[in-house]
Amino acid sequence: MLNIHKIISQKNLLIGGSIVFLAIGVAVFAPFIATFDPITDADLMLSEMPPDDSFIFGTDPQGRDVFSRVVYGARVSLSVGIVTQVINTFIGVSLGLVAGYMGSRWDDAIMGLTNIMLSIPVVVFALAIMAALGPGLFNIYIALGLTNWAYSCRITRAQVLSVKNSDYVKAAKVLGYSHFSIMFSQILPNVLGPVLVIATLGAAEAILMEAALSFLGLGAQPPTPSWGGMLASARELFFIAPWMSIFPGLAIFITVLGLNLFGDGLRDYLDPRNVLKSKD
Repeated sequence: MLNIHKIISQKNLLIGGSIVFLAIGVAVFAPFIATFDPITDADLMLSEMPPDDSFIFGTDPQGRDVFSRVVYGARVSLSVGIVTQVINTFIGVSLGLVAGYMGSRWDDAIMGLTNIMLSIPVVVFALAIMAALGPGLFNIYIALGLTNWAYSCRITRAQVLSVKNSDYVKAAKVLGYSHFSIMFSQILPNVLGPVLVIATLGAAEAILMEAALSFLGLGAQPPTPSWGGMLASARELFFIAPWMSIFPGLAIFITVLGLNLFGDGLRDYLDPRNVLKSKD
């Protein structure tokens, strides 16, 4: 059960969680929060207007409301962070379970593949995939979803090795449970804590990667609002219209900071040493 007192005592968890839930709320309720349509409400007569009462974040060169585009951009960034991390976690956890539980040649093969993945920078691997598939949001899901599972795999394997000889696992074997059933119904629920922390931090990294790829023109294509794409279109106008860069940049910074704080707080919350301290 959730320990409310312990959650309140974990400042990182509380602050990070609030930021994350706020970002999710902005993405979900974007049509009700945005004051203009981020694509169709364009008026060149209102081009590059500074923030005022009508446009609180100013306008872009096409006369579109920057605030509305930042709000809708949350949908792109958070969808990339969540979808790609679900893919990465599924791949990493599945391979880590097999490697840790089966051992022998399975462990050697999977750890060899994992070491290869760790030796290649994620951004390089993602750029190679995007170069082959072409730009687009769906291709970002594929590129980032297949390149950052190695950490989840190693963490899962380490956790499985620490519990595979536990009494409940031995009891399941005696009762005739299959290997698949033991891995996913007996072992997995007991190793999810560290995996959730890695997944949270991985979502923050995925958002930064999406922003970088969109900045390079490989992510969501115009006129779809994307924080990285907004930064790319504003980079030459920074000294003329700085608000076009400042607000999407702040959105990326705050969201990534919230996810990192949430992951750090979640790690402390799930740490068994802190559980023992709270009982003392």
